[in-house]
Amino acid sequence: MSIHTTYEDRAHKRVSKDDEFEQVEITSVQISLPSPAPDPNIYRPDVDISAVDPRKLKRKIDFRLVPWLALLYLMNFLDRGSIGNARLYGMQKDLNITDKQYLMALTVFFFPYALFEVPSNLALRYLRPSRWLSFIVLVWGIAMTFHGFAHNYGDLIGLRFLLGLAEAGLYPGIVFYLTCWYKRSELGSRVAVFFSSATVAGAFSGLLAAAIHNMDGVGGRPGWAWIFILEGLATILIAVASFYVLQDFPETAKFLTEAERVYTIRALREDMQFSAGGEKFEFRYLRQCLTDWKTYVAMGIYMGFDGPLFAFSLFTPTIINELGFKATAANLLSVPVYAWACLMTCAVGFLGDRLGSRGHINLVLFGTGLVGYIILIFSQNAALSYFAVYLAASSIYPTIPNSVAWVSSNVEGSYKRSAVLGMAIGFGNLNGAVTANVYRARDKPWYRLGHGIVLAYIALGWLCSLAYIILLRRENKARDRGERDEVIDDSGDPVDPKNGQYGSVADARREKGDMWSGFRYTL
Repeated sequence: MSIHTTYEDRAHKRVSKDDEFEQVEITSVQISLPSPAPDPNIYRPDVDISAVDPRKLKRKIDFRLVPWLALLYLMNFLDRGSIGNARLYGMQKDLNITDKQYLMALTVFFFPYALFEVPSNLALRYLRPSRWLSFIVLVWGIAMTFHGFAHNYGDLIGLRFLLGLAEAGLYPGIVFYLTCWYKRSELGSRVAVFFSSATVAGAFSGLLAAAIHNMDGVGGRPGWAWIFILEGLATILIAVASFYVLQDFPETAKFLTEAERVYTIRALREDMQFSAGGEKFEFRYLRQCLTDWKTYVAMGIYMGFDGPLFAFSLFTPTIINELGFKATAANLLSVPVYAWACLMTCAVGFLGDRLGSRGHINLVLFGTGLVGYIILIFSQNAALSYFAVYLAASSIYPTIPNSVAWVSSNVEGSYKRSAVLGMAIGFGNLNGAVTANVYRARDKPWYRLGHGIVLAYIALGWLCSLAYIILLRRENKARDRGERDEVIDDSGDPVDPKNGQYGSVADARREKGDMWSGFRYTL
């Protein structure tokens, strides 16, 4: 048997010599024993993976996971934002609600949407994606359908609350789910592809709403009601299919052969995802999440793009409409904006995987948003303002998958990662309750107050991204200097080390996750 530690496995080990102990630093050790035995640090060492083609395996996983997840998120964004399209076709007048009541209906969505994300992510890990994600999609599909039968303000408020509760788990759930399948260098492009469906939804919703409105009067229901009913029924059908289509985690996925499963899990562990292959829930993972400074900086980054995202998706048709375009024209003019956002999202996702400098990409993207919203604040020209909407879309949508990949790649431990993503995304989404109220009817047509508040959010995202880069770089340097090294000692004698004492390097990796001295953060 051979035992190896590399420069990343820097640790201190106590050894016995003439009943005295001395401290030595191990950087590379090889011990040969006469009886060979499998390395316990390798997942399933008995399985031969030499015949696995990595490229074919990755394409196989991509095909089974990403398209369906993109479809689910398309329906998520389509259903959430369709109220903005319905408003243009008389929903507010038919329900006899004021502008303030409409904004309150938008706001009430975000409270359950933000607060339920951490519990939902933990439930996803425990109950399996095929069950949990399908269930919440079914619930929000039912809620969406009943939007078309609302008669008053109370009905709308109750349905928006239920919709927010059900939709809460999808986005953080999908992000966490993908981190359990892909290495850090592969994650950004996959998140970008699935998230680009949000931009497709933005474009498609305008076209779909314009088409469905022609059903006005069918079955005694107005055109805006049919937007909700048909989209809700489509979501229900997709939810039922999801019970059979969705796969679970690599350790149990049925579409993988045993060799492919072992290869996938080993690759994840080599990429510092030590929890790949299964992890039992312990409350200490939540404690690690709550006491880690990265969690709170990540919340600031998510706040910087989630607030603008909801404002953009809910009010883009209204803003274009107020620039002098009719309702249908406003919906149609939003289509090329979202098409551009889709292209930018995919391009930045693949660029991030290739370059790896996600933090610096974030600074550029947030900077583009700052320019766009400064133009929107000061412009009084419809064409210039419409151009600035493209700059805003170029900033907001690509920043989200880039930040998701960046934050998740710097958190190890499946339960800790699910909690961190849930907290960051949940807190970011809570700010949708703010931005849902900043575009007031009395501020039309230029909406300078709303644009100014969104500008402040983007500035916060830029500052938090810069802080994340600086602090991660500082921590990596501290680990390079050995300031975070643990004591590795299997004797059981306590030595009260500053950074912890463990029986083996594998124990330290498993127990400490991304806080382990050998873990290096990505910038």
